[in-house]
Amino acid sequence: MLEVDKNTFEEEVLKASGYVFVDFFGDGCVPCVALMPFVHSLADKYEGKLKFTSLNTTKARRLAIGQKILGLPVMAIYKDGQKVEELVKDDATEESIQKMVEKYVALNQ
Repeated sequence: MLEVDKNTFEEEVLKASGYVFVDFFGDGCVPCVALMPFVHSLADKYEGKLKFTSLNTTKARRLAIGQKILGLPVMAIYKDGQKVEELVKDDATEESIQKMVEKYVALNQ
């Protein structure tokens, strides 16, 4: 799992070719912290099949707002620099995150 910041987000996500998973989280976000071990386990399971990144929005507020991240947690999929799907707040459950990841892993074959 690659941790990106305001300096590396453009290069690692927006300029990347193919699918990129981004876990948008914040320092005070309890659901984010609860989901983190699960998301990291998916990153380990699908390593090499999908690029996994995470962004701490507490340290990159302008970037988060620019990506229309207005509530947390947000799990998003980008393809060739464009956001193609996201799960926001209550929709970001372990089950829905796993389904979304598996969908894009299959498309990325």
